[in-house]
Amino acid sequence: MAKREDLRNVAIIAHVDHGKTTLVDQLLRQSGVFRQNEAVAERVMDSGDLERERGITILSKNTAVMYNGIKINIVDTPGHADFGGEVERVLQMVDGVLLLVDAFEGCMPQTRFVLKKALALGKKPVVVLNKIDRPGARPAEVVDEVLDLFIELGANDDQLEFPVCYASAREGYASLEADKPGTDMTPLLEMIVNEIPCPEGDLEGPTQVLFSNIDYDDYVGRIGIGRVERGTIQVGQTVTICGGAEDHHQNARITKLYQFEGLKRVEHPSASLGDIIAVSGIADLNIGQTACATDCVEPLPFVKIDEPTVSMLFMVNNSPFAGREGKYVTSRNLRDRLFKEVETNVAMRVEETDSADTYKVSGRGELHLSILIEQMRRQGYEFQVSRPSVIYHQDKDGKRLEPMELLMIEVPDNYVGAVMEKIGSRKAELLNMGSRESGTTHMEFKIPARGLMGYRSEFLTDTNGNGIMNHVFDSYEPYKGDIQQRVQGSIIAHETGEATAYGLFYAQERGRLFIGPGVEVYEGMIVGANPKTEDITVNVCKKKHATNTRAAGSDDALKLVPHSQLSLEQCLEFIAEDELVEVTPKSIRMRKAILSKELRMKQASKKK
Repeated sequence: MAKREDLRNVAIIAHVDHGKTTLVDQLLRQSGVFRQNEAVAERVMDSGDLERERGITILSKNTAVMYNGIKINIVDTPGHADFGGEVERVLQMVDGVLLLVDAFEGCMPQTRFVLKKALALGKKPVVVLNKIDRPGARPAEVVDEVLDLFIELGANDDQLEFPVCYASAREGYASLEADKPGTDMTPLLEMIVNEIPCPEGDLEGPTQVLFSNIDYDDYVGRIGIGRVERGTIQVGQTVTICGGAEDHHQNARITKLYQFEGLKRVEHPSASLGDIIAVSGIADLNIGQTACATDCVEPLPFVKIDEPTVSMLFMVNNSPFAGREGKYVTSRNLRDRLFKEVETNVAMRVEETDSADTYKVSGRGELHLSILIEQMRRQGYEFQVSRPSVIYHQDKDGKRLEPMELLMIEVPDNYVGAVMEKIGSRKAELLNMGSRESGTTHMEFKIPARGLMGYRSEFLTDTNGNGIMNHVFDSYEPYKGDIQQRVQGSIIAHETGEATAYGLFYAQERGRLFIGPGVEVYEGMIVGANPKTEDITVNVCKKKHATNTRAAGSDDALKLVPHSQLSLEQCLEFIAEDELVEVTPKSIRMRKAILSKELRMKQASKKK
């Protein structure tokens, strides 16, 4: 067994917003990856537009820093459970994990999700308490919380002896003591080198590379990212691709081989045991496949990816405004784009349906699917989507099982009653509750995934925007019974035309509006929310009749209440079963599936 003393492979795991991408920025800056005068964006690892806007990591990224002649490969992982498919694969490539925890917030559900996977795979953890300079930081308590979490997740004795480092990624220092700020990141780099095991294995044996990720480049096609598990691999070498879901064998030639240096992929003639590499030139490479020497074909086992829990229908846009704003509008465009997504997004599934214009897309959660919708919208696609619905399973006795989520809520004490009442009606079960000195209450629930749909906007209203909620998939359990979904009805446009201030003025008495004057609408489009449960149709295009009589004051400006602009996620949460969201590069509209009022009434009377 050979050891690569000059190499360490580590993944950073943390909850959303606990600062892992910022921490990587500092490690890159301080290890001299950037030139002195190089202009570097903040959170340089979040390279996608959506990642920058939302401040979240969606795809895992690779980078490498050099420290005292030792190369440290760092993999930045997503913190959202919806991208859990990413996390599990990434952990295959590393020997240890940096668990980053906010010194104020403590352990959060996604930390728990990723950590559980890492401990089960036997990875060595190093705990970093970040934001140590934040007012109200409570490092000693948080270390105890982390220890409790490790015990709860079944860590072994070696994993429980985790080293702790205290850091402020924003200020760029790490320290071994909570009350003594450091000067730079050296203590953390030292800890990684000393505590994370170096890659071990057979350096002289036949080639074996496990691919855990796929990237796509318009010029060179698919790029496989993986780790050399045995021997060495060279440019020009012929290998056998095997393993993965289908396990069919094919020979391929390695045309280009890259290693990570800083943020760049640098071409190398070869790589050996433990190196994390990128390879181009293998046409049909899939995630989970192994590249082996042709005379020793031994595929490696691959992590089973968790099944999707939520699905929705993607359809060709057939509204009266179809084709006005999008570049790709046909069912062929939609089909090609969805099937291309599945090649690199392993936790997603796409199925064809009875209709040639409709595809069923399943993913790990609403966020997972809404990110895809937003990406497609920005790429010029125009389409419609249905309300997300959960995917049920059946046990061996034929009983219906549904996905359950672990929900963590933190709210100021005076909102606890309102939250408990709402969440109780959604079949949630309280697991744990505790209060913090800062006047907030921390609650943990187990709740059906369908009970969470549409809840976030209600939650923010009930807590005046002061609450924090996070949830993560837990397990499948027997069906919990019916849950009353949306309590509001829709306000629907009566005819096609342009909304007028006069029409909207009389419509606003009926409920909350989603559009302002001058917006083009069509019959059947949803223009607002009615506080009562039934839908109402209003004429928002109505103009004032001209008469020759003038009453004092009647021509004063009509005062309109500011309308609510809904985001894509809010639209998906708002729509009912018989409604759709129309998505184009320029607008997001909600509509009834059946646009004509008469046809809707006929349908309703048939159901009765």
